[in-house]
Amino acid sequence: MTKVLLAGESWISSTTEYKGFDEFTSTKLEIGCVEFLDALRKFGHDVTHLKAHDVPENFPWTMDELNKYDVVILSDIGSNSFLLPNRVFGEGKRCVNRLDLLAKWVREGHGLMMAGGYLSFAGFEGKAHYHGTSIEDVLPVEISPFDDRVEKPQGVIPKIVSNHPIVSDLSPIPILLGYQKLLAKESSNILMKVDDDPLLIANEVDKGRSIAFASDIAPHWAPEAFMQWSGYGQLFSNCVKWLSKEI
Repeated sequence: MTKVLLAGESWISSTTEYKGFDEFTSTKLEIGCVEFLDALRKFGHDVTHLKAHDVPENFPWTMDELNKYDVVILSDIGSNSFLLPNRVFGEGKRCVNRLDLLAKWVREGHGLMMAGGYLSFAGFEGKAHYHGTSIEDVLPVEISPFDDRVEKPQGVIPKIVSNHPIVSDLSPIPILLGYQKLLAKESSNILMKVDDDPLLIANEVDKGRSIAFASDIAPHWAPEAFMQWSGYGQLFSNCVKWLSKEI
């Protein structure tokens, strides 16, 4: 059973309601990966979800902690959440660079996937800011320093362009509503494209493996048709299996 750590894919929203003279504010935690977690678990993977607000303090700090997992997936969680825990941002103290730690862990034989979103790769207004980090070094793509979103409200149809085992058994893929513009590294394998842009890219890095999925695993870029697609779970299960060297 592959052990997977998914970091990100949650947020806390705040709503202010105005009722005549009065107003009040409420907050709630929202989870964007319920279907994704269910899909991976149905295929037999053991998945731990580390919510976005827990990442700064609770993402693994040591190699031993990372070694509890076979695969790490980063989705819609920016680099600052790893680089600026309270001991750095609040107390001005030194600590381990967990992006460097994660990259080393990958090179030593494990698997890393980054999925797209407003706080993935470069992200909205460049705020995810993985450009120039050690995570970019181990991913199969080059990341822009600027906003890299490609919004496609009309929808785009992904095309399989490889016979790689991750995609060889998939049915036709429904539309997506956006993605991130990434540049595949020369050593990488492009498995899917949208228009002329790479969508799913895989690579081996030293003893490890990495995948970039340039669109989202949940709305809004992944609409209902994609979420209910019969190949949704198969695609991401295949990604996990390949990253953990099961296929």
